[in-house]
Amino acid sequence: MTSVAALLIGYGTADAYDRVPGVLTIDEEVTRKAPEAPDTAPVLPAASTEVPVPTTAGLTAALEEDATAKALGKRVGVVVRDALTGETLYSHGGDRPITPASTAKLLTAAAVAQTADLSRVMTTRVVAGDRPDELVLVASGDTMLARGEGDPTAVEGRAGLADLARQVAASVPAKGEGSYSLRLDMTYAHGERYPPTWEMADVAAGYTQGVTMIGLAGERPKPFEPSPKVPERSVLKAFAKELRAVGVAVEADTSTKQWQTPAPEDAEVLGAVDSAPLGDVLALALDDSDNALTENVARQVAAAHGVGTSTAEVSGWVEQTLADAGIDLTGVTLKDSSGLSSGQKVPARVISDVMQLGITGSAQEMTSILAELPVAGLTGTLHERFDTDDTRSAAGLARAKTGTLTGTSALAGTTTTADGRLLTYVLLADRVPSTTGTLGARAVLDRMVADITDCGCR
Repeated sequence: MTSVAALLIGYGTADAYDRVPGVLTIDEEVTRKAPEAPDTAPVLPAASTEVPVPTTAGLTAALEEDATAKALGKRVGVVVRDALTGETLYSHGGDRPITPASTAKLLTAAAVAQTADLSRVMTTRVVAGDRPDELVLVASGDTMLARGEGDPTAVEGRAGLADLARQVAASVPAKGEGSYSLRLDMTYAHGERYPPTWEMADVAAGYTQGVTMIGLAGERPKPFEPSPKVPERSVLKAFAKELRAVGVAVEADTSTKQWQTPAPEDAEVLGAVDSAPLGDVLALALDDSDNALTENVARQVAAAHGVGTSTAEVSGWVEQTLADAGIDLTGVTLKDSSGLSSGQKVPARVISDVMQLGITGSAQEMTSILAELPVAGLTGTLHERFDTDDTRSAAGLARAKTGTLTGTSALAGTTTTADGRLLTYVLLADRVPSTTGTLGARAVLDRMVADITDCGCR
């Protein structure tokens, strides 16, 4: 049986508990150190035809009692599938439209993997302006720029403003010959800062932030520590400081009036720094359940395909991309690309179909994203779960995207059975009773994943 503990990179986070008003899907930061990255790209365990497949009768016997548990409420959707063949082995309400919470991010990930080059980087540039004394910082989608030097091993903070400033200093006329004005070009993938279907109380509480195309590392939101309302200004001020540190006299124009004025066409490039690859950024967005970062990536890719940049147009692009890939979207209602908006519905069967695209279908670039989902009991949003006697057997083997909203709890991911068969599973419940709440639902969902992992089920 193949262990995936060494294959996955986690970020120290835990799902927000069902304890504050509003629609919550962001994860809380914790201090646990993540495991070191492997030398090779993460992969899913190899699937083999030599390994026995669980039977529907066996899985029904193992799961049905928990699928109908009071702690999950009256609306539950469960689908378990053989990853190698795509055969559905167990379904309980699999076609029932259910609130997906952050498991909706898997739909966005599949649409991105289906259409984009996941090795593409976001290049933040500084170019010469219309006037000899004007510098223009051109946003390209990177919202995790380091204030100082970039870290080539990191996803957040890969590109550094100090590195960019040194390049600009080497490109402009001799130091001391006058000062420069620094402005921002925010025309790239420009769209709504706040999706109209989001609750602004969640933004104020630090459970998400506005969707923008430039920002600083370390300023992503945390519960009760909201991001700056206008992160673009933070970037301009930080970059101006780095320019002054290398001898370039500059004043930052932080007014918004010119942000939608593009830099001069064919302007001289004075410096450029690259983000981490798009696939790594998307994996981080899923791992941290970062709503704004997921929306950012989806908007960029949709815009590259000629789609409008409103929230509705981008979520419509996600649906259309999946439909074009052969996914039956019956019962699907998307209002954003991250799962944060209320009123969204996705059957468990659709999420299962989408994961299959990343394993044996046409979006196989998504395999690396699935392989970087949090691993049970060890990393990311699962690092404090799967630690009880009836769930510990899945620790180190199962991995999943979590989803948490008020009254909703979800898991969707992969695991390996006791016989070594790779399976996918989707577990959704959106009528979780307030008497037992999120923790009660999680206990049942974790136990179901452990039962799937333990099970020969033949």
